[in-house]
Amino acid sequence: MRMYLRELKTNIKSLLIWTVVMALLIIVAVGKFAAFEGNPESLAILDTMPPQLLEALGMRSFNLTKIEGFYGVMFTYFAIIGAMAAALWGSEVISKEERDRTVEFTLVLPVSRQKIVTSKLLAALTNCTLFVLFTWLISFYAVQAYQPGQSFYDFLRLEMLAMFLIEMVFLSFGLMLACLSKNPRNVSTVSVGVILGLYFLSIVAGMNAKLGWLKWLTPFGWFNPSELYNSGRIEPLSIGLTVLVVMVFLAIGYWNYSKRDLYI
Repeated sequence: MRMYLRELKTNIKSLLIWTVVMALLIIVAVGKFAAFEGNPESLAILDTMPPQLLEALGMRSFNLTKIEGFYGVMFTYFAIIGAMAAALWGSEVISKEERDRTVEFTLVLPVSRQKIVTSKLLAALTNCTLFVLFTWLISFYAVQAYQPGQSFYDFLRLEMLAMFLIEMVFLSFGLMLACLSKNPRNVSTVSVGVILGLYFLSIVAGMNAKLGWLKWLTPFGWFNPSELYNSGRIEPLSIGLTVLVVMVFLAIGYWNYSKRDLYI
């Protein structure tokens, strides 16, 4: 418990920074929605964009003159920011000990390496949960001026759940990468690079029907906002893939951290 609380205290600043970034994004985006609300003529600018790109970004699936449609497009940004924050939290809780040469102080504690990883993982998980809740609350209050209906709140709830599941994938990935890496200074950079690469893969899958199968290789493809909106639920297969991938990443991370030499 003491290690868990120490990690929470250490990560407060990071959580605040990411929350401020998300809050600014939401406030600016909702402010821009005023130009689209009830004004179909404002969508003419989309006609200048390639149809394949619009399809990949989900802009053809939503009516941007309604707050639900606008938030459907916004989900992409929520997912990317949430994934980056989660991956960095997952990797930093492990790699910073070796990077900052403080791992020897942790190892002298009368606890196993598995318990050390568990305490750090729970702290990072708490950060991810709070981040989603903050995003949810900020979104809730930011759109009140537009008097959204129940359909918006239902869709927002689905988006936040999907964002949390994406965070779980990259949280476990970041932790696994930190447990495997022999160079703790590069873990964060590699994590962000992988996230951007997987997002680009989802774009490619959305732009070409023949490459649609690529969406199953990336978490960004498992939670398509237009499918969430149309079906009103998250597909069980997407949830199953998330659970499977998270379990595999965590198992690899735990096993490797308990066996490998740590850099003091």
